[in-house]
Amino acid sequence: MEISKPLLVFFSLVFFNLSFSWAAPDPTYQSLLQCLSEIIPSPNVSAVIVSNNNPSFASILESRIHNARFNRTSTLKPTIIITPSDESHVSAAVICSQKVGFQLKIRSGGHDYEALSYTSDKPFFLLDMYNLREVSIDIPDESAWVQTGATLGELYYHIWEKSNVHGFPAGVCPTVGVGGHIGGAGYGTMIRKYGLTTDYVIDAKIVDVNGKILDRKAMGEDLFWAIRGAGGANFGVVTAYKIKLVKVPEKVTVFRVERFLDNNGTEVAFKWQTVGATTDPNLFTRMLLQPNMKDKQRTVKVTVMGLYLGDINGLLTLLNKDLPELRLNKENCTEMPWIDSVLWWANFDLGTPPNVLLDRNNTDTKFVKRKSDYVQTPIPRDGLESLWQKMVQNEKVGLTCNSYGGKMDEIDPKESAFPHRKGNLYKIQYSINWDDPSNEADIKYTTQAKAVHEFMTQFVSKNPRRAYLNYRDIDIGSAKTWSYEEGKVYGESYFAENFDRLVDVKTAVDPNNFFRNEQSIPPRSTKTA
Repeated sequence: MEISKPLLVFFSLVFFNLSFSWAAPDPTYQSLLQCLSEIIPSPNVSAVIVSNNNPSFASILESRIHNARFNRTSTLKPTIIITPSDESHVSAAVICSQKVGFQLKIRSGGHDYEALSYTSDKPFFLLDMYNLREVSIDIPDESAWVQTGATLGELYYHIWEKSNVHGFPAGVCPTVGVGGHIGGAGYGTMIRKYGLTTDYVIDAKIVDVNGKILDRKAMGEDLFWAIRGAGGANFGVVTAYKIKLVKVPEKVTVFRVERFLDNNGTEVAFKWQTVGATTDPNLFTRMLLQPNMKDKQRTVKVTVMGLYLGDINGLLTLLNKDLPELRLNKENCTEMPWIDSVLWWANFDLGTPPNVLLDRNNTDTKFVKRKSDYVQTPIPRDGLESLWQKMVQNEKVGLTCNSYGGKMDEIDPKESAFPHRKGNLYKIQYSINWDDPSNEADIKYTTQAKAVHEFMTQFVSKNPRRAYLNYRDIDIGSAKTWSYEEGKVYGESYFAENFDRLVDVKTAVDPNNFFRNEQSIPPRSTKTA
């Protein structure tokens, strides 16, 4: 059938308009591209920026979204994603975002529980650090430079490539980004032996609000102090950290023991609270409290799992003395190289090769809510019994309790921006996951998390009630105008007595508040860039 000439013209125009809709960028794109081109000496500057009508936009954005609550059609997406592959690109992005008049959000691994690193209620650019992921290990110096777009898994893998007796005291989830994890004072299974990730940062590179690339000497000790625990994105864009590696034995031991309430669960939980924080610093333990069904009845399962920097016999001797209620035996324990313990904590099967740590794929994104607390005195037995009842009523909320003490008791709370050290027995993460995308489910399950968290008020830290920055929780408070008074609400929970010094640093390095999110450190002036 022959198509008439007018109809052919019509279809040609439709095709041209559809093609042009993504091929021809909008004025904002053109302005940003022109600005970047003036700074970056490369003919391929356009490859660094991805507009929201580019076919690759959705896959780039969604590949590092780890909370489905913030990947809805109603979620405001960035106008443009900037994907630097060099520090100079970051510098240009900071300068040009200000020139074009857009806020810049900074994403490392995308594990921000409240998505403050990649969402906003106003138009914004997203600086995605994904391509800046070089890891350079120096075993003779026992140090490494790691770019902030790398994941913990990539860092662990490259350490293992060079040494089986070195490690780094960071978290258990291999897809977490180095940038946010270290900046927010990340921790892991060697926290009681060595302390926090941020305690082993010895240098860093940051792009400041003027686009200058600064190392520790150039940025000064106040800013270097602030980016170790308060989140680097408050003050600039941290592009890399130099870290000190730590020694690990050739063999370590992991274990896991489960107890229900009718099998000594309450006694285990009660005793663990003090033992976890006072036992040998070579032992880290985590206690999981999870609502569960047993014999068609709702109950709570108490799980204790741990890492011991030593052999099975040493662990058995230690825990059978300090926590006999656990009834730990050899069958509960496995000796392995440290790198295999990394895989074990990440829930990989025994024998999984370490190269799985290089996998960044985001394959199972759930709807999640997290909250946190610090416990400074043991919850009494009757308090635990009442907690079990509350958990049974709110049947999806679990508590992950991470033991403190050891090295954490030895470091001054003002040594870095992270203040939650001596005096804390353990930290709690409240966790709830669900699959239902409806708003009704969101309300139901976030309400459950709030209910358990509110119930725990009587047992946790007070004045202020403390919280962990890397378990971001918008319920604590948020900024609308970035006034000191707004910031103090959440700032004292996250940073306690260090908040005022952080405000001073912010005022000095970013007085117009260009680097901001809904829970960022405010400058003393409320002027916002």
